[in-house]
Amino acid sequence: MNCQLLVLLLLATPALSQTAAKKISVMGADAPPGKVYIYKVSAGKPQQMEIYSPLNHDPMKAKVPGMILFHGGSWTGGSLRQFRIACAYFASRGLVCATSEYRMLTGAEVKALPAGETKKRVCVTDAKSAIRWFKQHAGELGIDPQRIITGGGSAGGHISALATMNPGLNDPADPKDIDTSVVAYVWFNPAFATDDDKDPEIDVLHHLKVDLPPAIAFFGDKDTWKKGWDTAHTKWKSLGTKTIDLQIAPGQSHSFFNSGPWQTVTLIAADRFLVKNGLLTGEPTKTMPASGEKLVPTP
Repeated sequence: MNCQLLVLLLLATPALSQTAAKKISVMGADAPPGKVYIYKVSAGKPQQMEIYSPLNHDPMKAKVPGMILFHGGSWTGGSLRQFRIACAYFASRGLVCATSEYRMLTGAEVKALPAGETKKRVCVTDAKSAIRWFKQHAGELGIDPQRIITGGGSAGGHISALATMNPGLNDPADPKDIDTSVVAYVWFNPAFATDDDKDPEIDVLHHLKVDLPPAIAFFGDKDTWKKGWDTAHTKWKSLGTKTIDLQIAPGQSHSFFNSGPWQTVTLIAADRFLVKNGLLTGEPTKTMPASGEKLVPTP
């Protein structure tokens, strides 16, 4: 079956039932998968995206902001399961929200790479394809292609940044008239490595600009990956960038946002950030944990 036909079949898949949608908010880690689409075939393997839509969303009548999140996993692992809860929540708040996988090289493929080229390049290329596919299908999804948000966790945060900031690493098969620009970022401890300078194509420091769209970033103050973030954040500030909302979780390490009370805390903060920037309305529908965990805003 060719990719285009498979996409058409998946587009016809029924959306989650109203009962299932209502259960999402209480199912926690058991939040069901979203509606599955194949956005490309990469090195012979179909790459999937799961999409969650607001309850009773009519794509023909309403065009809402869209969000696409990329999972982490050290550019070699991870799964769509990581952001199912987040996607289900933001869909319940009015966004069309997607979580996307991407190509990851095998150990043998990494060893065969030319000098100076890292395993991260193919991840960025597929992330760019995913964003373009999301925009290209805005009509049937009921999203506004001019109001796309992206982000992700750890490696996913990194590739979401490079997919929108680096003009290179494009798949020649992608539509050339669709860009990868976004209007906001939601980053969960994005993994900006201090040694990425060995391959400028995937080094965020080589692609920073002052006019960064509004971004919220979450980090634990015990996260060893925070060093790379701090370097990038310092450079952004030196350029005069004032659009970054950095939120610190005291005593927490890498990937603290994946479970427990911190998942709720970060989703509420991301919700308020999106409201502040006109991409959502109203108040978060999640309740802050009674245990009292709080993020600390940092200039």
